Amino acid sequence: MKWNKYRLKTTAEAEDIVSSMLMDLGIQGVEIEDKIPLTQSDREQMFVDILPEIEADDGVAYLSFYLEPEEDREKLLADVRRELEAMSAYVDVGECLIEESETEDVDWVNNWKQYFHQFCVDDILIIPSWEDVKPEDEDKMVIHIDPGTAFGTGMHETTQLCIRQIRKYTTPETRILDVGCGSGILGMLALKFGAAYSVGTDLDPCAIDATHENMEVNGIPKEKYGVMIGNLIDDKAVQDKVGYGCYDIVAANILADVLVELTPVIVDQLKPGGIYITSGIIDGKEQTVVDAVKAAGLEVLDVTYQGEWVCVTARKPDAGNQA
Repeated sequence: MKWNKYRLKTTAEAEDIVSSMLMDLGIQGVEIEDKIPLTQSDREQMFVDILPEIEADDGVAYLSFYLEPEEDREKLLADVRRELEAMSAYVDVGECLIEESETEDVDWVNNWKQYFHQFCVDDILIIPSWEDVKPEDEDKMVIHIDPGTAFGTGMHETTQLCIRQIRKYTTPETRILDVGCGSGILGMLALKFGAAYSVGTDLDPCAIDATHENMEVNGIPKEKYGVMIGNLIDDKAVQDKVGYGCYDIVAANILADVLVELTPVIVDQLKPGGIYITSGIIDGKEQTVVDAVKAAGLEVLDVTYQGEWVCVTARKPDAGNQA
């Protein structure tokens, strides 16, 4: 089968946030080309010792993605252009030219595996199924994960910020809702930290299979979690299915503009005193999210940082403190 390939010209500065936006729109897999030199950490993760010579970094990045012929390409591309225009208000997204070409069927869904290797987040070892745990890592909490076409390996700074906050606030009674669950990694880790139950929602159908597969390989029984497709922001049926006032923690690792829309809705899913953990926030959008959280009646507890990314953690007032 032939695929339609789209190559988006943007900036190295914006490649992470643009890539996240494409994932949020349901685009399954993004290839990134840039001239940023690899760090020592990158080399270790990719097992690269000798690098080919590349041109000097010119600040340009290309993001390529593939669409099947039967997909509504015009609508999706229009959505991409609309989101890029909105992003241009706070980050340099560059020219945003999109080149279209046709490519023969390739195993592009699995090609990323050559770049994904085991790594640690603090004392947690995250490892794909095709690698073995090293003897020196056997004392770590081991999480096996194959994200497939669903977003979320734990490698990105935004996910790591969420992981640390979830660990901080999880108790044996915790029921957690992960909005935009992707591979299911945040809910899965919450359960490993001792939570009682996890629910994940996502717009991408691939998240269902990825979450089930990752939970199973980590020995988590189906009665400990649920996962569903749907948009909590504007779909009342999904809101009803997820439930109201029943979550001790809600985590949302999504773009800042989506968090602004989500926050006043998600308050209804939180228990009184419940914790709201938001990430996916580029540092220039921190105040926007903080303002949205406060406007929804939540108390900001922590603002944490990693690289250029921000995590805002807040609490819903206890019933006794509500007006």
